[in-house]
Amino acid sequence: MKTFEELGVASTILRAIQEMGYENPMPVQEEVIPYLLSEVRDVIALAQTGTGKTAAFGLPVIQKVDVDKNVPQALILAPTRELCLQIAGDLNDYSKYVDGLHVLPVYGGSSIESQIKALRRGVQIIVATPGRLIDLINRRTVNLETIRYVVLDEADEMLNMGFTESIDEILSKVPETRSMLLFSATMPKEIAKITRKYMTDPKEITIGRKNEGSNNVKHVFYLVHAKDKYLVLKRIADHNPNIYGIVFCRTRAETQDIADKLIQDGYNADSLHGDLSQAQRDYVMQKFRVRNIQLLVATDVAARGLDVDSLTHVINYGLPDDIESYTHRSGRTGRAGKTGTSIAIVHVKEKGKVREIEKIINKQFEKGTIPTGNEICEKQLLNFVDKVEKVKVNEDEIGKLLPAVFRKLDWLEKEDIVKRVISLELNRLIDYYQDADEIEEPQERRGRDRESSFSDRRERGGDRGSVRGERSDRGPSGPRTAEKGYTRIFINVGRMDGVNPATLMGVINDYVPGKVRIGRIDLMKNFSFFEVPEGDTGKVLKALQSADHNGRRISVEVAQADGSGSSSPRSEKRSFGGSDRDDRGSDRRFNDRKSPKKEHRKGGSRPRY
Repeated sequence: MKTFEELGVASTILRAIQEMGYENPMPVQEEVIPYLLSEVRDVIALAQTGTGKTAAFGLPVIQKVDVDKNVPQALILAPTRELCLQIAGDLNDYSKYVDGLHVLPVYGGSSIESQIKALRRGVQIIVATPGRLIDLINRRTVNLETIRYVVLDEADEMLNMGFTESIDEILSKVPETRSMLLFSATMPKEIAKITRKYMTDPKEITIGRKNEGSNNVKHVFYLVHAKDKYLVLKRIADHNPNIYGIVFCRTRAETQDIADKLIQDGYNADSLHGDLSQAQRDYVMQKFRVRNIQLLVATDVAARGLDVDSLTHVINYGLPDDIESYTHRSGRTGRAGKTGTSIAIVHVKEKGKVREIEKIINKQFEKGTIPTGNEICEKQLLNFVDKVEKVKVNEDEIGKLLPAVFRKLDWLEKEDIVKRVISLELNRLIDYYQDADEIEEPQERRGRDRESSFSDRRERGGDRGSVRGERSDRGPSGPRTAEKGYTRIFINVGRMDGVNPATLMGVINDYVPGKVRIGRIDLMKNFSFFEVPEGDTGKVLKALQSADHNGRRISVEVAQADGSGSSSPRSEKRSFGGSDRDDRGSDRRFNDRKSPKKEHRKGGSRPRY
């Protein structure tokens, strides 16, 4: 392995990076730096996020810039504000002892006037997001005619975000004689088009195989019912007490929903997505960087540029549509020589995506087993004991307080004290999993996936207590009957009224006092059924008589033997398992949607739907 000095890095830069702790170059740096310091014009470097790409292009660019010329000479394009700032910050650190070098980050969400003033004072390196740079070009406040080096960092992500036209416009403003450096984690067809259009006989450097995942990352998938995804996420977090990771969701709404649930359930979590203001995003990211947040729930775009080397886990709450995006997500862990775990929580319909990803990243997924409540409590206990064993004790200060503590606890034996200390830490978790049903893994079937049918429902969220399991207690076409000990109740709202299991339980939570266990829920087109313990029947009926849903007055009564309410219209009197194919088919489709569901936990607050 060569040293940075042997790669040709200048002494002023060496001094700065050695102070930063750089000892030996990483593989991508060892391959790229010599080429960029030579006369090679264009370079394509394919390497995963977190492999040292910034230094790979940053050190040569700093070294080749002429500090005596106070004009833009290098342009680095990045897809997001966060990555733009991270790159600019790194370049400033690398060039600490290079007198006269000025690096300017140019991005949206900050004062454009301040950026214009800095450009007028003179800079040699511009790090920019495409949108803000286009704005400055249109205002004629930035001149790119002196640019000698153009770097496209995370080029694949820029194209995914729709910056193709902006990149075309920007590159039309720089001299054709410039050198172009393209860095990307993956090599989709769109990147190949850019290389053909803008690069001349580029040198391609690939660290590992194209699109291959990091060797430091273990890939695990959990096969679950769609309705159980959030419950499995909680179990994964609980089974890894020291988890520090990102939970990736597909949409902004899902991101906020999952973050809200985690916070409500007592987890150290927060959200990061495009609906947050820039100040909110900066605040959340700072909290995450200093580990005030253990779980960051984020969209792909929002997480770009979040440079954290010590993530233990990346959790895919939903697999991305663009399979190559999985490579970016998993590359957030296992960085800087550390190991990490990339977890995918998938339902049966997503199983094929796992196989496709395996082919792209050339890595095999392990099939995870959902941890049981006992396994989680044991893991948490051992983690707590390990912390007690390793805690640093301030002997002088603690010593002054111990006599009073000894007097207070003198009547307790050592074993009693240990039990009480452990109970203080773990009682809430033990109580939660003591009452929680274990989560069943769906059977893998060929043909149509029925994993989210009502007959598979076993856990339903709600602060009223744990939810009763679904069992098929009817024949192929006969009416449903209530589970033993439960009463089946008819309610005059259904899917046409915008009702889903979560909203129906929300209505019950809002109007019925005290704790009520909610059993099976059957949603029909214009009405629904739900089950409650026989002892709570009167209380529920009385409370809901004064309820309304979206301005519609609620009507409830004990369901009749034919599966309907006695006052329901004849046109709606059909059993759940009867011949109405539309209701049955619609119910199956409905159950594939994501709706908030919680396991029972004692003393919990009402779910936020």
